[in-house]
Amino acid sequence: MSILFINGSPNKKGNTVSLAETLLDGKEYNILHLVEYKLYSYGQEYEDDMFLEIVEQIKKSDTIVIGSPLYWHSMSGAVRNLLDRTYGAVPEDAFAGKDLFFVFQGAAPTKEQLAAGEYTISRYAGIYGMNYKGMATCKSEAAELAKSL
Repeated sequence: MSILFINGSPNKKGNTVSLAETLLDGKEYNILHLVEYKLYSYGQEYEDDMFLEIVEQIKKSDTIVIGSPLYWHSMSGAVRNLLDRTYGAVPEDAFAGKDLFFVFQGAAPTKEQLAAGEYTISRYAGIYGMNYKGMATCKSEAAELAKSL
């Protein structure tokens, strides 16, 4: 089983990565730091765009973990761009059968903010035929969710 962790935080050693490390403890996985990719907004077209490289890495993986800090009451712009860009550009069956986990953390998130993030990710999984396995917002939740990996 191949696992891809997509880090939507600009911090490569921050809380989002730490939460994913708890979820993925003892597993081999690849990390894709979105901050290292040119991922333009939906509707923009530039030659150096790297969106398709990200899609190819997702296609090659059996399990996807998307991680995001909670910024301005929602997921990071980098993760949002990735989700937005997928719409229309990727066939709905392209990720079918893959497992999708979400790690989402912030300093003091409200239950409404967490629910909105989970709704977005679970809807994304549903549209693309992925098996949404759940969200972890703290290390204890990540450790519990790891049992389903």
